[in-house]
Amino acid sequence: MTPTKPTARINYRALPDENGRFGPYGGKYVPETLMPALDELEEAYLQARNDPDFMAELGRLQRTYVGRPTPISYARRLSEHLGGAQIYLKREDLAHSGAHKINNALGQALLMKRKMGKTRIVAETGAGQHGVATATAAALLGIECVVYMGTVDMARQQPNVFRMKLLGTEVRGVESGSKTLKDAINEAIRDWVTNVRTTHYLLGSALGPHPYPAMVRDFQSVIGQEALWQMQDGEIGPGRLPDVIVACVGGGSNAIGAFHPFLEYENVRLIGVEAGGRGIESGEHAARFADPELGRLGVLQGTMSYVMQDSDGQIALTHSISAGLDYASVGPEHAWLRDLQRAEYTYCTDDQALEGFKALCHLEGIIPALESAHAIGHVLELAPTLPKNQVILVNLSGRGDKDLGTVMSVLGEEL
Repeated sequence: MTPTKPTARINYRALPDENGRFGPYGGKYVPETLMPALDELEEAYLQARNDPDFMAELGRLQRTYVGRPTPISYARRLSEHLGGAQIYLKREDLAHSGAHKINNALGQALLMKRKMGKTRIVAETGAGQHGVATATAAALLGIECVVYMGTVDMARQQPNVFRMKLLGTEVRGVESGSKTLKDAINEAIRDWVTNVRTTHYLLGSALGPHPYPAMVRDFQSVIGQEALWQMQDGEIGPGRLPDVIVACVGGGSNAIGAFHPFLEYENVRLIGVEAGGRGIESGEHAARFADPELGRLGVLQGTMSYVMQDSDGQIALTHSISAGLDYASVGPEHAWLRDLQRAEYTYCTDDQALEGFKALCHLEGIIPALESAHAIGHVLELAPTLPKNQVILVNLSGRGDKDLGTVMSVLGEEL
C-alpha cells in the first residue's frame, strides 16, 4: 500500500491561534473567574500531548478498553440498493459505551487524573452518549462524576440515564429553558464556576471556550487517523481515499474528528449534516448554517460561532428528533471550514433521518443512533447522484439502542 500524499496549500493544522481563534471564530468568552482554570487546562493539555508516557497510556486504553481501532464496513446492500457510489461505514458505534464520545471523555478524564490533580468531573449531555462515556471513564479511573441533563432529554433517553446511574454517576435533571442540551451546559458551567478548584468540566463537543474546541478535536481525530489508513488498505477497505466523507453535526465533535486528518487531502469532499428538524421553513430545527434568519454570528457558552437566535439576539429554541443534534450553536472550526469552502454543510429533516435509520436497519443489520441516521439520510440522496466508482465514507457515530423508544413512538406499526 502506497499512501496518498496530501495536496493542501493551506496549513489547516496552524489553528487555533494563540488566542484560540479559527479566523473570526472561537476565543474565550467567559467570566474572569474561569480564566485561570482554562489557562491551567491548556497548559496541562499541551504538556500531555507532548508526554510520551501519557500518550502511551491513552493509546493502551484505546486499544484494550475502548476497542480501537474501530473497523470500517462496506455497506454492500445499501450501496446496491441506491445504485450509485460505494458506501463504507466508520463504525464508532462499536466503540465501548456505544459511540465516539468515549474518545474525548477518556482523554480528558485521564488528563485530569494524571496532569491536573482534580478530584471531580462535571459534564453535560443531550442524547446521553457523552454522559455515558464520561460516567464510564470516571468509573474506570475512580473519579467522582456529576452529569447535567435536560429533563426533556432525560425523558427521551431513559436507557442512558439508567446506564449513567449504574456506572456510579449522579444525574441532575435541568428544568430551566428548553430543558435540553443548551440548558444542561449552562448548569454544568455554573457548577464548574462554583467548584473550580476541585472540579474539571468535561465538555463533550468541539465547542466552548479555548482550549476545548482544539482539545476535543484532537482526542476525536483518532477516528479520521484510523480511517485514513483503513480506507487505503485494500484488504479491509477500497484501497484508496474516499471521494466524500459524511458526518452528522451537532456541536461537531464526531465530524471534526473524522474530517481533520483529511483536511490536507483536498480532493476528498467533507460534508457535515445538521438537524433539519421539521423543515427549515418551520423554524423548528437546529440547522445553524441553513437558516440565514435564525443562524447568525454570535457568542454562546464561551465561543463565537454561528448561533440560532431571534431578531433581538435571544437564543432561539431548537428542535430535532435527535437529542444529540438539538443545540443552538456549532463548533468554531466548522464555521471556519465553511468559510474556507473546505467543508460543505447541509441538513436532514426528522423524516429523512428516520428513512436513513430504517434503511440501515433493513439493509445492513445495523441500528444507528438517530444522530448518525442524519448522515445516512443525506447519503440516501447523495449516493445515487454519484457514479459507481466513487466512494463515500460515513462516520457512524453511535448505535441506536438509546433511541428505540423515540423511534417506536414515531413509527409505531410502520416497521
